[in-house]
Amino acid sequence: MEPQIFQKIEAAKSPDFGAILSKSFDLFKKIWVEGMLHLLVTMAVILPLLVVIYIPFITITIKANANGGQPDFNPFLEYSVGWIAVYIVAFLVIMIFIQTIAYAITAHFFQVCKKADTGTPAEIGGYFVYLKNHFQKVLVLSLAVFGITLLAAILYYLPIFYVMVPLQLMFVIFAFNPQLSVSEIVKAGFKLGNRFWLIVFG
Repeated sequence: MEPQIFQKIEAAKSPDFGAILSKSFDLFKKIWVEGMLHLLVTMAVILPLLVVIYIPFITITIKANANGGQPDFNPFLEYSVGWIAVYIVAFLVIMIFIQTIAYAITAHFFQVCKKADTGTPAEIGGYFVYLKNHFQKVLVLSLAVFGITLLAAILYYLPIFYVMVPLQLMFVIFAFNPQLSVSEIVKAGFKLGNRFWLIVFG
C-alpha cells in the first residue's frame, strides 16, 4: 500500500510565496536561538572529525616550509600510493559520517520549528534523538544523497540545480515521517520537488 504522504502531495495546493515568506520571518523570530544552538552543537561534534581529516595536510605544509629552499622538493612524494588510497577512502567515510550527523541534528531542528509554529506540547527529544533512533536510516539516506549529487555532478553540474530541491526536501520529509523507508523518502522528495520546484528554489 502506498504511503499516505504521496496522496497528500498529489492533493496539495500551490502555496503562496508571499505568505510563506511572511510566516518564515515570524517563525525565525521564535526559533533563531534554537537554530544557533543546533548549529553550535553540530560544529562541536564535527570539528574534531574535520581536524582528523586535515592532519596529513598540516604535516605536508610543515614539511614544505621546512624544505622551502629545495625547488625540487615535493611533499606528496613522501607518501606511497597505498597510503594515499587509504586516506581517500577514510576521507570519504568521515565526510559521509559528518553529513549523517549534520542531517540528523537538522532533522531535530525541523521538529523544533514545527513545535514553535504549531504551539503543540509534543516531546521532541534531544539533539541526537534521530542519531539514536534512526542512525542506519539517516546513514543510508546520506549515502543516497551523496550518490545522487555525484551523479548530477558527473552530468556536467547542470542537473545539480534540479536535484538540489528534492535533496533538501528529503530530510524535511524524513524529519516528520521517520517511519518511511529510504526509497519512499527519496521518491517523496522528488515528487514534492517536481511539483513545487520553483517555489522551493525561490
